[in-house]
Amino acid sequence: MITLVSEEFYKNQNWSTALNEPDFQPGPWWVELFDQNGYRMTHLEVIYAARNGQLPIKHRHEDTIKKDWFVQSVKTTGAVLNHAALFERKGFEGEALDQLKVWANSNNTLYKLVRYRGKWGIDFSIDYVDGEGNAMEIFHYEFDGFNLDEIQEMKEKLEPLVLNTDWDDAAKALLKRKDEWHHLDFFTQSDWKCAFFGLPSERFKMIAWE
Repeated sequence: MITLVSEEFYKNQNWSTALNEPDFQPGPWWVELFDQNGYRMTHLEVIYAARNGQLPIKHRHEDTIKKDWFVQSVKTTGAVLNHAALFERKGFEGEALDQLKVWANSNNTLYKLVRYRGKWGIDFSIDYVDGEGNAMEIFHYEFDGFNLDEIQEMKEKLEPLVLNTDWDDAAKALLKRKDEWHHLDFFTQSDWKCAFFGLPSERFKMIAWE
């Protein structure tokens, strides 16, 4: 059984509280391996998150603001939930932004954070396995953007679909039509399955620099 978790997005798009570190001058490594289109946070973002009261968690060994969206009791055959999460990443405003701009004068890599727009995203993935050796992804839907109302609307559209769909039956229906979608490339197959479940196409990895 798949259960909806009572978690919600943080509503703020930006962090405004500056770090209380008057003698601190962050070097380039504080923003190394910058993820411009995803949710992996840099070392400096992790510190700002703590200062602003929104602690990240470890996800695939990376720091990110992530909350469970759906959960499923342990299941080893049939439709098995892979993951279902709410993601978000923050930009900067107010005193926090002013602080970054000062530091960026001598370390231009910090403009990666100065120019960053906060965004939100949903991610749902469910697989299918059975005793006959079948293994496939039934449905994977990611959607992110810079307007919380838009993301919230898509979240609320997906929730009844997830809760009211018999995913084992859906998997069997997809297996019967495997010749229609299995040969397609990643994006075309995604569009096919979105249409199958009555949803618009996915939209993800929005580049967040202004």
